[in-house]
Amino acid sequence: MAAFISNLYEKLATATSETRAPYVEMNSEIKKLERSLFKIQDVLTDASQKEITDQSVKRWLNELQHLAYDIDDVLDDIATEAMHRELTGELETDTSKVQSFSKVNDMNTKLHVLIEQKDALGLVVKEEYRSKNNNRRLQTSMVDASSIIVGRQAEKEALVHKLLTLYEEQQVEDHFELKAWVCVSNEFDSFRISKIIFQSVGGVNKDGYPDLKLLQIALMDHLRGKRFLFVLDDVWSESYEDWETLVDPFHACAPGSKIIMTTRTDKLLKMLGYNDLNKLKSLAHDDALSLVALHALGVNNFDSHLLLKPHGVGIVEKCERLPLSLKALGRLLSTKNDEEVYWKQVLDSEIWTLPVEGEIVPALKLSYHDLSARLKQLFGYCSLFPKDYVFDKEELVQLWIAEGFLQQPRPSDSTQECLGHEYFDELLSRSFFQHEPNNESLFVMHDMISDLAISVGGVFFSRLEKDIKKEALEKYRHMSFLREEYVAYKKFKSYKGAKSLRTFLTTSVGMVECSDCFYFSNKILVDLFLELPLLRVLCLSSFKISDVPESIGTLSHLRYLNLSRSTITQLPESVCNLYNLETLIVFGCHGLAKFPNNLLKLKNLRHIDIRDTWYLNETPLGIGDLKSLQTLSKIFVGGEGGFEITNLKDLQNLCGKISIAGLEKVQNAIHAQEANFSQKRFSELEVVWSDVSDGSMNEMHEKEVLNELKPRNEYLKQLQVISYGGLEFPNWVGDPSFLRLNYVSIRGCKKCTTLPPLGQIPALKKLFIEGLDSVKVVGTKLLGTGPAFPSLEILSFGNMRGWEKWSMNSGVVFPCLQQLTISNCPNLVEVTLEALPPLSVLYISGCGSGVLRRLVQVASSFTKLEIHSISGLNDVVWRGVIEYLGGVEYLRIMYCNEIRYLWESEAVVCKAKKRRKIIVGATC
Repeated sequence: MAAFISNLYEKLATATSETRAPYVEMNSEIKKLERSLFKIQDVLTDASQKEITDQSVKRWLNELQHLAYDIDDVLDDIATEAMHRELTGELETDTSKVQSFSKVNDMNTKLHVLIEQKDALGLVVKEEYRSKNNNRRLQTSMVDASSIIVGRQAEKEALVHKLLTLYEEQQVEDHFELKAWVCVSNEFDSFRISKIIFQSVGGVNKDGYPDLKLLQIALMDHLRGKRFLFVLDDVWSESYEDWETLVDPFHACAPGSKIIMTTRTDKLLKMLGYNDLNKLKSLAHDDALSLVALHALGVNNFDSHLLLKPHGVGIVEKCERLPLSLKALGRLLSTKNDEEVYWKQVLDSEIWTLPVEGEIVPALKLSYHDLSARLKQLFGYCSLFPKDYVFDKEELVQLWIAEGFLQQPRPSDSTQECLGHEYFDELLSRSFFQHEPNNESLFVMHDMISDLAISVGGVFFSRLEKDIKKEALEKYRHMSFLREEYVAYKKFKSYKGAKSLRTFLTTSVGMVECSDCFYFSNKILVDLFLELPLLRVLCLSSFKISDVPESIGTLSHLRYLNLSRSTITQLPESVCNLYNLETLIVFGCHGLAKFPNNLLKLKNLRHIDIRDTWYLNETPLGIGDLKSLQTLSKIFVGGEGGFEITNLKDLQNLCGKISIAGLEKVQNAIHAQEANFSQKRFSELEVVWSDVSDGSMNEMHEKEVLNELKPRNEYLKQLQVISYGGLEFPNWVGDPSFLRLNYVSIRGCKKCTTLPPLGQIPALKKLFIEGLDSVKVVGTKLLGTGPAFPSLEILSFGNMRGWEKWSMNSGVVFPCLQQLTISNCPNLVEVTLEALPPLSVLYISGCGSGVLRRLVQVASSFTKLEIHSISGLNDVVWRGVIEYLGGVEYLRIMYCNEIRYLWESEAVVCKAKKRRKIIVGATC
């Protein structure tokens, strides 16, 4: 509330300018609003503390919030109308003036009533208490707790023992060939769970499977003969039939496979015959105290903080030694670790005495109430997300901005996006968010944190999961709903009463895959635009929507439009009437071929995501005039619109991910220089030339162009160079000053005769080199001077048809390499590597047998070997290879038809089995 009022106060100050309120009477009314809000703003700290126990104050705050929303809508109308007049040259009508004046006058009347009520409630001016050491979180609170187990060591060892049975000498990571983790939650959807498992264990799912039966047949084939470990987390279902359906493909696995199920109800497990269950108890007192110290102080005890220890002991008991509560409070206290007074305030808080709502423990409420007003607002927005919803950091920050939550009160060098990232990181550090187990770049909320978000979202946020009374619907400002395969029209009839709604957000449980299909009636879409005029956020991602009605242009407040993965073929011209639009996402709209012609009217547009739009082969007209643009995922030089690379020079805020295609059409390197890449903060850069060679490309010209496309080195994380036509790379490709660069892919650069010195990039983890037909030798040029590839984990060479020699001098090379792939390099005959580090995976395909033999010799050990179409691999050569496979646990041989046998005797076979070698798909 306080954050929203603060933003509103700033808007009022802006609204009195000549362009916003061009006549005296309106200015006077807006000034009244400004003065009234100032009086209320002073008592909000007191109100936010008293609302915890005083329902009257809570109701007053709710009424104030509703009124603040209405004021914000009116100010937005005035500002949008001003933008319209500026673009069209039209004059404001007297009718419009009277309507605006009347609305603002009405707001003043209602606000005056609330001011009188605040005095009756006894609200007083009070400063918000904030820690004097608030930056402490940057030092000791960011403990890597994921690598530290407190108080669960015995349970961990017992579980490992059960999992390994006869393999006690090995750890789980080494023992199981396939592993998958799935959060099941309330809805036991066998199709969704099977799909996640299939993809987690490396199943190919390009076209998707239309039904559960076909998916499970594919899963069964993939599991056959392999030892797996599956974790089914947070199972609520008590249906034996659901379980039988899910595990049917698992019967094809190898002996020793295991399933771990976590659940809050043991009924299903008992039906399955498991009565000796592991029920986690509260932590022991000393372990609980250690956990608080770890997260609050960065150490595992209170020996150096004796004054705080009594308060820590009290907090441990009040948390009933529950790990999540202790962790949350530890993070809360980490910013006040030297403030004994604050620790005592936490211990003595009256929140501990309040009734427990569902599963929301008091410790989590304390963590929430300690947040700043801004962080409370941002976290409350997450109440729209269902349990187990997987979200992206960038996406959430863009939603916060669209809702107006990150308005900055004064000019600043920092963007709203940077501010949003800082707030996100703080919520993450305080355990309100956590990393998704299968993907560190995505995030989820713990179930109890999700319950907390719902409780603080109150009457303003709702998930459309059941019928809602009309009276409640009229009050909601933000709403989300779960995607369904077929969305019936009647489900949205109730929206006719939701005139004040600002947010219409589609969500899902878990990840949404490209093959998932959701269908949405066009009639719903038409009615939606007419019934919800105040929308700021509209997300209809992944629905099979083919046409966007022209009426979308009436949503004048809209800031965020997400139509990603829909089946639209074009956007209507009326989209250009959305003057406030900041984010436009059409990612994955494979059929999209046309953008509106007047995009230049969208002066506030900051983010356009047009990745994976296969039929869009030119840059939308007017892009170069959108000075606010920060992300523009894809650019085509040339095309019917004749987009010039020089058009990028005025887009000074461009950053993030970008792909630039058609670089063969850049006529002069000076034009590339004018694009000013050296000042742009790209984190991911892809540069693409045409792969069709007509003989007109000048190698020196191509090098000069690429040389001018060097981005700022302190930001770049990923680089892809595709079909570049030069003979060699400019010096910046491989420059060690790119300290954050961790991924490089160079593909289809057929004229290049040498590789750049990528070995000196300090953070490079993944390197893919493919289709460089003119490279004959890979050696010292790639390594550079000094120890090479200090961080490289994955190295892949593919389709290097001219490659003959791989030579590495002695020295430190590839110390961290885990996976090496060499495929379709038929002329590679000489490999002079002295040694490779212990690898996890070695994959060789389409090469000669000499390459295979040399690589298995120089690799000190590897656990997985895949070979495919190795020429000259006969029994004699194979006999020399197999002696180096002592540590291999997984072996796959395909299309090596000159081998007649794998082992010479049964004794060798038995020895291999003892070493747990797994033979898969050998077609000899």
